[in-house]
Amino acid sequence: MIRIVAQSLTAASFAPFGDVLEAAGEPDRIINAGLCGRWHDQATLDFGPDGRVGISVFLSEPRALPYTLDLLERHPDGSQAFIPMHGQDWLVIAAPDNAGKPGKPQAFLASGRQGVNFHRGTWHGVLTPLAEPGLFTVVDRIGDTPNLEEYRLDPPYAVMA
Repeated sequence: MIRIVAQSLTAASFAPFGDVLEAAGEPDRIINAGLCGRWHDQATLDFGPDGRVGISVFLSEPRALPYTLDLLERHPDGSQAFIPMHGQDWLVIAAPDNAGKPGKPQAFLASGRQGVNFHRGTWHGVLTPLAEPGLFTVVDRIGDTPNLEEYRLDPPYAVMA
């Protein structure tokens, strides 16, 4: 198995794949009579010309590190955001495109206070919580066209902390 080491999730390290969603630093705006900070417009959502936004709730079984990465997927017709609802660390995996197949994956360790938005067509791992409950809000494209491509990795990768 090929080993990759998960790095901390930051906006800069994740930028080639999408957006990091988090309340970090000073808020962009103060709203609700001064009682609420707003970190404004953190993601570029893209649902294509024939799609609409969908908000779903997912419950995923937790995994453990080292994690065997043997499947990547992508959504050619729209972006997809994973927003944790559990407050626990979780694993984010993304890979560049290499002529229609995934290139070498990168792994990121996200806190339970960080979400991600994968840009349209970005190869990524499945929801990978590291503790129970693996509860997420997922914001993605709803439409009539197929919007999922899967790619089995052979050999698989071992994701280490």
